[in-house]
Amino acid sequence: MNDQTTQDSADTKRRAEFDLLADEYHDQHKSNIAITGEDPEFFSEYKIADVAELVRLKKLKHDSIFDFGSGIGNSLPYFRKHFPSSRITCGDVSERSIEIAKTRFPGDEHYASITSSIPLDDNTQDIVFTACVFHHIPHEEHDFWLQELRRITKPGGMLVIYEHNPFNPLTVRAVNTCPLDVNAKLITAATMCKRAASAHWKMPSAQYRLFFPSVLRKLRPFEKNLTWLPLGAQYRLAAFK
Repeated sequence: MNDQTTQDSADTKRRAEFDLLADEYHDQHKSNIAITGEDPEFFSEYKIADVAELVRLKKLKHDSIFDFGSGIGNSLPYFRKHFPSSRITCGDVSERSIEIAKTRFPGDEHYASITSSIPLDDNTQDIVFTACVFHHIPHEEHDFWLQELRRITKPGGMLVIYEHNPFNPLTVRAVNTCPLDVNAKLITAATMCKRAASAHWKMPSAQYRLFFPSVLRKLRPFEKNLTWLPLGAQYRLAAFK
């Protein structure tokens, strides 16, 4: 069996796994994060609002945005809210997830079914966004997908990756007990930055997010001063082409 056949087999298996999980995703995710006191919508919106603030601060173009690993569309309402003038393209390996997303949030967004590559032209996206996807991708494939994301990004465009922080004990507990993450392998922010740099992304840097659960929500305004502290539940990596 050659390398391409092995890769195709792995891709088919991954698509099948996510197709099977798609119908249960929202309920399982909601149950798994109950310990935080928040629902999935809170976590979906915080990321998009955070990206919108970064885009505003850096005065970046955002005519086109690609959501890599868009799943059942949890981010779509918030892309519409925070990027109302942008053209959103959702991409996922799971056809079933795409079907569910279209049913949950019908609209004029574009969809891309990802197989062994991303079916988008070179230099077409201003912002490439991905949330908690890379820990599902075998680590030996990270370089390939980071290069694919760079290929479709316009010069001057931005990559934004949100990932679970393996230094946060509650995050690790949530991942280890979640059926959706049975094959997950978490990545540190430092490792993710090194991999982005190896894939020729410029100035990759990470900041930590989500320090306080709902019961301590009054402390959340202080989180902006803690982004350097590697104890947040997640981190945000930003890099540029």
